[in-house]
Amino acid sequence: MDKFTSVRGAAAPLLIDNINTDQITPVQFMRALEPDYQAGLFARWRADPNTPFVLDRPRFHRAPILVTGGNFGCGSAREVAVWALAAHGVRCIVARSFSEVYRESLIKNGMLPIVLDPPSGAAFERCVVDVDGRLPFEVDLVRNTIVCPDGKAFSFAIDPGERTALLEGLDDVAMTMRHRSRIEAWEKEAAMRQPWLQRIADPPTGS
Repeated sequence: MDKFTSVRGAAAPLLIDNINTDQITPVQFMRALEPDYQAGLFARWRADPNTPFVLDRPRFHRAPILVTGGNFGCGSAREVAVWALAAHGVRCIVARSFSEVYRESLIKNGMLPIVLDPPSGAAFERCVVDVDGRLPFEVDLVRNTIVCPDGKAFSFAIDPGERTALLEGLDDVAMTMRHRSRIEAWEKEAAMRQPWLQRIADPPTGS
């Protein structure tokens, strides 16, 4: 997966709680032979001509940062709901909270999920709404900060293993192989200590 170190650009406000994966990408887009993930992104909401959707506004075209509400990505496990955001250009989502399954899927696809503490989150959301896409924000995973256009910075926490995976662009297998020498040493020791476990027994025959 792609490495994530920092991203700079517009922060699009979609401050709605409990946005589920079917709202992010309706199920019919999963059934197409050659799905257009970007077209599927929030397709029902974007189809309403009376309410221009935030990501369709020119200043938020390809916005790399999405700012949203609580329990983002709830509902069914649907990886296309991550791929659709990636197809739009989103690399970082700042939410009040995430569905855990969806959050894990974001990380596995090289996207950064951030939850700020409540006071910082409220102040950051106010800044995003006030700026309204006119100036860029910067999310820096090396320093674990979000920097607003006025220079105000918000710190965020992330699991060290997840941070390493994103910074180095490592999937689960690659993260495991970082410990290859220790794994091989353990396997060698186990083979000496319990050699009978290394033999493949013949399957039992029927009576």
